[in-house]
Amino acid sequence: MLNLPPWQRLLDGHFGAPKPGQYRAQPEDFIVDEQLDFTPEAHGEHLWLRLEKRHQTTLDVVKSVSRLCNVTPKDIGYSGMKDRVAVTRQWVSVHLPGREAPAELSASLDALGIKVLEQARHPRKLKRGVHRTNHFTLRLSGEAVQADDFEQRWQALCTHGVANYFGPQRFGPGGRNLQRAEALLAKGWRKRDDRQGMMLSTARSFLFNELLSARLADGSWCQPLPGDTLMLDGTQSVFSVDEVDDSLVARAGELDIHPTGVLWGVGERAKQQITAYELRLLVQHPALCEGLEKSGVKRAQRALRIRLLAPQLRREHEAVELSFALPRGSFATAVVSELIEHPDFV
Repeated sequence: MLNLPPWQRLLDGHFGAPKPGQYRAQPEDFIVDEQLDFTPEAHGEHLWLRLEKRHQTTLDVVKSVSRLCNVTPKDIGYSGMKDRVAVTRQWVSVHLPGREAPAELSASLDALGIKVLEQARHPRKLKRGVHRTNHFTLRLSGEAVQADDFEQRWQALCTHGVANYFGPQRFGPGGRNLQRAEALLAKGWRKRDDRQGMMLSTARSFLFNELLSARLADGSWCQPLPGDTLMLDGTQSVFSVDEVDDSLVARAGELDIHPTGVLWGVGERAKQQITAYELRLLVQHPALCEGLEKSGVKRAQRALRIRLLAPQLRREHEAVELSFALPRGSFATAVVSELIEHPDFV
């Protein structure tokens, strides 16, 4: 049975471990606003709704909207899964060809704690993973935010970037999702046992975090190495390097490019040779690696480092409000875990 290990934090080597703190004391302490880089076209078969939810999952919203609009959940589109213990805003689409939404839809959703902020028609369903960023407004409190070095820790993240860990919510309470993923892959993954693919995502996330922790430990997490696959900042564009020259080192220092780690699966590597870090994963976690390959999930790359976009800090009497944006797929808890000690991050 697998347990979550204590993955290496970025700032501990310089500042030591952070002091205890609180976040998400209430949903309003964790606000997420999903950002698209386009707007609905005001015509078409799909009704797009920009919704605000509180203390609900995205799938809870999908079920409510589909029931009220008398459609199936498959007729609902959304880009990203949003946190439950939070106030989150995101677009969803509803396939309503040739008919209008129920007149009472907004009122019915409001009664369920879901506010309709905007609505418009569009020709196409909202697809997964099309949003560019998520904007976060977080309220932290406790001993950590009163510490003398808190703002120095924050500034270090703003200057040098953040280790792009998958957050603890990916693994479930006590790492139980990871244990389920291990059991499912051991007997052979089948889609009917994992309709949303969450167990595959959990296993890949664990292996990625293991690799990132190893590169944090040896100091190479933000430095290109020979054989690395690098990602251009703000994009999913990648390229591989045989050798590392001064220009690559300079670009990495400017946060223009980032080393990547593997999201394990089948498919050719950009370079034929396996990296030492991937070999370590194969040796330490053979069942997970082999199970993922047998499942047929495609190999991909994820940046080891992310840049905080438009970061701001505002002090309150006994708390701190942080605001910033992250690329889609990155976790605000990767930022918070560098600033406060909390049971979620143990």
